Amino acid sequence: MSRLFGSSSDPRSGGSLPVPAPFAYPTLMAFLTWLHNWQLSTPFGLLIPTPLAVVTLVLFVWSIGPAIRLQVGRPMVWWLRLTWALTLLPAVTGTILALGGGKVASAVAVAGQATTKYGFAPDPKRNLEHWMYAGLAIVSLYIIEVLIAGKLVSPKIGLRVLPLVTFFLWGCCFMVYRVAVLPGASAGT
Repeated sequence: MSRLFGSSSDPRSGGSLPVPAPFAYPTLMAFLTWLHNWQLSTPFGLLIPTPLAVVTLVLFVWSIGPAIRLQVGRPMVWWLRLTWALTLLPAVTGTILALGGGKVASAVAVAGQATTKYGFAPDPKRNLEHWMYAGLAIVSLYIIEVLIAGKLVSPKIGLRVLPLVTFFLWGCCFMVYRVAVLPGASAGT
C-alpha cells in the first residue's frame, strides 16, 4: 500500500524523504493508466473487451423492453446511471493521462522498437479517433437521458428509438477499445 499512496520515509536511507502529495506522481499515473486500460480477458473479448462495453451491451438488451412497452422502469434508470459512472471514469482518467502526454497504444511505438505494445505498426491518427468515439459515447448517453425523460420528443417516439441509440453507444464503446489497440488503414505513416 505504501507504493500506491507514497511513503514519507525510505528504509534504505534511514532518513525521511519529503513527499509532495499523498500520491507520488509516477505511482498515481501508473494507477490511472491501469484503471484506464482495464480489459476483460474472456472468450467473448471480441464483443465485450472492457467493462464499459459489457455495461452498454446490457443497456442495449435492456432497452428493447421499454421500446415495446413504452415505459421505463426504475432499475433501467439505475443501470443508466451506472453506465454514466463507468463512462466518465475512463473519460476522466484518459483526460488526465492525455494532459500528462499520454497517447493510445496503437498511436505510438514502444521505446526502441518499430511496433506498438501489441505488435502492430503505429498509427498516429488512432489517438484522435479514440477521442472522437469517447465523445460520441458521452453524447449518446445524453441523448438516452433525453429520450427517457421525454422532454424534447414524445415518449412514444423516443422509447421506440432507444434501442438504436443504445446500440450506437455500445458500438462507440467497442470502437474506443478497438482504435486504442488495433492499427487503422494508415498504419506506419
